[in-house]
Amino acid sequence: MPVASFAALLTVWTLALLIPGPDFLAVSHASVARSRRDAVFVGLGVAAAMAVWATTSLVGLTVLLVRFQPVFEAVRVAGAAYLLWLAFQLLRSAARRKVHGPAAGATGVRPRGAVSAFRAGFLCNIGNPKAAVFFSSVFAALLPPHVDWEYRTAIGVAIPAIGVAWYALVACLFSAKRIAAAYARARRVVDAVTGTLFAVLAGDLLIAE
Repeated sequence: MPVASFAALLTVWTLALLIPGPDFLAVSHASVARSRRDAVFVGLGVAAAMAVWATTSLVGLTVLLVRFQPVFEAVRVAGAAYLLWLAFQLLRSAARRKVHGPAAGATGVRPRGAVSAFRAGFLCNIGNPKAAVFFSSVFAALLPPHVDWEYRTAIGVAIPAIGVAWYALVACLFSAKRIAAAYARARRVVDAVTGTLFAVLAGDLLIAE
């Protein structure tokens, strides 16, 4: 496999990560609403799901998923339902909460363990079958027909590793004291906006062809 193809694949993947989506919302909101540690574990969960999609794409299983419509539709509906549940949780929180004063320092969100945070990130990504379409399309376009298993392994490791690095950066940026303090003052608005975005993304997932 040419090094140029490998570099092009990772470049496309990195650029795709920069586009905000459900995973970005999940990590960034966990950063400001909970903690940096929580957001990092959400990001690790997202990256684990990315590893699943990338690996299944490399061995050709996602092609079967895309072609076998009943399973594809089931994954899509389940993913949209999960995003709608997240939207409901945030919108309900926004509706119940009074606006904090400037001195408010705590977010008021109940802490959760690393496993729960990891699971939240994993479900957010694994429930989006668009990832299967993305990886299958990119691999078909950029990878030669016959790729050594060494390169397949390198790709399978590099894709989630880049995801971990990106979402760790997001977790660090959004958990900065100034941003966390700003969120504490305007949590009602931020939760309402984030919940609405999750609902929009769920709708987009449901109507996507």
